[in-house]
Amino acid sequence: MGDTAMKRLHDAHVMVVGVGGVGAYAAEMITRAGVGQLTIIDGDTVAESNLNRQLVALHSTLGKPKTEVLAARVLDIDPHLKLSAQQRFLSPEDIAPLLENERVDFVVDAIDTLAPKIALITYCLRHKIKIISSMGAGGRKDPSAIRIADIADTFHCGLARAVRLRLRKEGISKGLKTVFSTEQADPNAVIAVTNERHKKSTVGTISYLPAIFGCYLAGYVIEKLTEI
Repeated sequence: MGDTAMKRLHDAHVMVVGVGGVGAYAAEMITRAGVGQLTIIDGDTVAESNLNRQLVALHSTLGKPKTEVLAARVLDIDPHLKLSAQQRFLSPEDIAPLLENERVDFVVDAIDTLAPKIALITYCLRHKIKIISSMGAGGRKDPSAIRIADIADTFHCGLARAVRLRLRKEGISKGLKTVFSTEQADPNAVIAVTNERHKKSTVGTISYLPAIFGCYLAGYVIEKLTEI
């Protein structure tokens, strides 16, 4: 990549919000590429149901905060990384205080609940903070169907549709880069869940697809941070 690109990465601050199936992979790949400062935010703990797909999920980490597990991992990769690991769920009211006094060069949105996701996206777009957002990886199996596109050009994704509708209410119809899949989600993959924050159902997910989503997110961030 060259010295100039590597210096840009070293001088950059990336924030990854949501470090589950998608976000943890994005955070790790951005760390391995040489970013100098990283903030990771998630309020969840590792559960047995995460073992099929999440980077932080091992039998030895069950019950531990995801940010704690990921923090140890990325610091083991780069002990010089300037890291902020915040164990908390973001509410819409948290977004402005989080970003208004912090220099963030790129935000990776890997949140899977709608209200904080929309609040984060809206704030970043209105304040010209670079952001890329993950749409739904569940219920799909084809890695070749993954795309990077503006939110206005997404299709076959229920989460993207919900995001588009909410953003339109905020007066935003385009300008958000997303990672999404053109593959139709399997409707039989939807299952009811209990004891999960803000969720009545979830979508079964194959092991490799969230990881590839995370790599797409990381690739886009690294490309944009290093371009001339």
